[in-house]
Formats: sequence, C-alpha cells, structure tokens
Amino acid sequence: MPDASPPASAVPLSRHVGVVVLPGFSLLAQACATEPLVVANRLAGRSLYRLSTFAIDERPVPSAAGQALLPQALAGEPDQALDMLLVCAPGPLSGSVPEALLEWLRRLAAARVVLGGIGGGTELLARAGVLEGYRATLPWTRFEAFARDYPRVRLSQQLFEIDRDRLTCGGGTAAMDMMMTLIGSQHGAELAERISEHFVLERIRMGDEPQQVPLRTRLGNAPQSLIDAVALMESNIEEPLTTHELAEHLGISRRQLERLFKKYLQAVPSRYYLNLRLQQARKQLRESDRPAGEIALQTGFSSAAHFSTAYRNHFGITPREERLG
Repeated sequence: MPDASPPASAVPLSRHVGVVVLPGFSLLAQACATEPLVVANRLAGRSLYRLSTFAIDERPVPSAAGQALLPQALAGEPDQALDMLLVCAPGPLSGSVPEALLEWLRRLAAARVVLGGIGGGTELLARAGVLEGYRATLPWTRFEAFARDYPRVRLSQQLFEIDRDRLTCGGGTAAMDMMMTLIGSQHGAELAERISEHFVLERIRMGDEPQQVPLRTRLGNAPQSLIDAVALMESNIEEPLTTHELAEHLGISRRQLERLFKKYLQAVPSRYYLNLRLQQARKQLRESDRPAGEIALQTGFSSAAHFSTAYRNHFGITPREERLG
C-alpha cells in the first residue's frame, strides 16, 4: 500500500473512501467492507475515514437480497477526490458494464487511488485493465473462469490480497478481515484488534490463509484416484500414511500415484502431504493457545524439534515466531 505507514505528520485527517455498488451486489460483503471503517471512526474518536456511495445512475441499487442502497453520487462525477474506491459487484458480472465506469476506474488508477474489489468487483477491476501484474483473488467459484479470461493477473487462492495499491478478497466476511488488516497498517494493530473485539471476532484472519475451496473444485478434472488420495491425506493428519500405504488404499502402484501428483499438483505426494500438515499446524498456532509440542504431535510430527525445523524450512519462521507475530 503506498500510504500504509506514512510519518505521523503526513497522515491525512480523514481518508475519503468511495464504494461503488452494482445491481446484484452482496449486502454482506458490502457491510463487511464498510462497517470496520465506521467503527474505526467511533473507537478513534475522530473521522479517520469518510464514506461515499456511488452508482452508475441515480436509481436505488438492488442487492442480491432484493434490498436497495441509495447512492450519494454518480460514478465518474467530477470533484470527487478519493483516496480509495471499493467496487462491490455480483460475481459473475451480470449484463454489460458501462464503458464510462471502466474509464473512471482507469483514471483513478492513473491518479494512484487505491482500488479494491469485493466479490465480483475483482472481475470488474480486471475488465478495466487495472489489475495486470498485481496479485489478486476473488470468490473461489470464479477461479477457473477468471484465470482463463485474465491471464495477466496474478491470481491467488488466498483469503484476501493487499498488493501495493490494490485490495481484493474472496467476498463475504473475508472483506472484514481485509479491511481490518488495512486499518491496522494505517492506524496501528491496537485499533484493528479493538475493531475485531467490537465485532466479537476471535481474531483477524490473515491474508495468506487459503479460501476453503471444495476438494473437487481445487483439483478440477483430475482423476478420481487423485481426489481420493488427497481426501485420505486430509483425514489422516495426526497419523500420516506413507506413499506406499496411500497407493495400497487406492489399489494403484506407488509410481502411478507419484505420476498423478506430478501431473496435476506439480509435487511429489510426500511434499504435498507435508504442506497440508504444516498448513493445519499454522492454523492451530494462530487460533489456539495449545503448546507447540502438542500441535506438533497433532499434525504428525514425532518431536517438537522436527516440527520446528520443518516449519522454518517451509514458512521461513519458527512456530514460536509465528505465534509471537
């Protein structure tokens, strides 16, 4: 983010955040993106963020639930100095998108305004050509189509992405985690944590956490034997199976299993399995206060030392550093 941590003297009194909504947008995602900003103002005792709602015309904008939002201004109107614009749209985008809206997004991008995509908003930003070369994500149901249509966007399957002056998320409540992370970068982790407590959340989820994508969707058109192999791995985290045992369960040879993993997942079975276990360990370190040694055993490691070494090699930090961070 270009202004994530400016010196105190450079911090603006209030950032102007615009929210443009398109018909069929998600009320949940829109609220999750904007409510943290409202609460930030309340807890800080001053206006950190000023919100304006935009639409493509003056009519109330119907949400997917049938409830309508009344815009305060039209997209692209002059004299609307913005620090950030969040685009809330359905996914997939329904109908045509006015060229004037796409052109407005391009002008804002050229002016270095921070642009964010909520739900189908990521697709709209990509259609405007302002996501090329950026990491971006969107709801998992659109991964395959998005990757095909926008190959120059660095698509990720993470919960949300904050890459320089672009923000995108998987929709729904992921928008809240993304905005609280942004607030923390701009006004300190303490304020972000207080906002999380206000919403009675256990914690702020981090952007590098993967979206919970169904197994069949993750593996696409892979053979059933590979899907079954991954399902076996996911259900045997505490007591990992060997590659030979996996192959026996599936009724295929070890070499066949290794070929499937290499072709469809670009990894050998043991490496893929280790990644699953370490991701589960990371989740437990972040979400619980259980001792690292206990988590090590629950994720199939014979000792805390072995766990620590594998964790550092994979994530670049130790389990202890993960928890302190």
